[in-house]
Amino acid sequence: MRIGVGFDVHCLVEGRKCIIGGVNIPHSLGLLGHSDADVLTHAICDALLGAAGLGDIGTYFPDNDTAFKNIDSQILLGRVRDEIVKAGFQIENIDSVVMAEKPKINPHRAEMKKILAKTLGIDETRIGIKATTTEKLGFTGREEGIAAQAVALLTFR
Repeated sequence: MRIGVGFDVHCLVEGRKCIIGGVNIPHSLGLLGHSDADVLTHAICDALLGAAGLGDIGTYFPDNDTAFKNIDSQILLGRVRDEIVKAGFQIENIDSVVMAEKPKINPHRAEMKKILAKTLGIDETRIGIKATTTEKLGFTGREEGIAAQAVALLTFR
């Protein structure tokens, strides 16, 4: 068995979509980034890559490569899944937490799990998504950005 952890942060700005876990959540602000800035999916990518000892998301999808400009992060996650399988691993489970004051994550959790499970080729029951605020503390508390953390468990196939 191998475990990995991933963490990501994106700032909230006007004029961008707020995509988290593959879901476009209605919100007055969106996440800024080179890709679609899906903070949860990026944290999951890093957790998976870390568990397999394959580096991090920036190694595979550098933010100075125009091929990844505004790309759907589910495409990136699918490519990470392919790397994991190629390295001889299978995904046992993923657990995650999204840290944000707004938007509220819980109403979208089931759809996120469905999208992520489809991309990863695993059952939805193998994905945990939790949400928390930071009690108005720090950049997430001031609604300047959103953070996500994920852990992944892999086994050898």
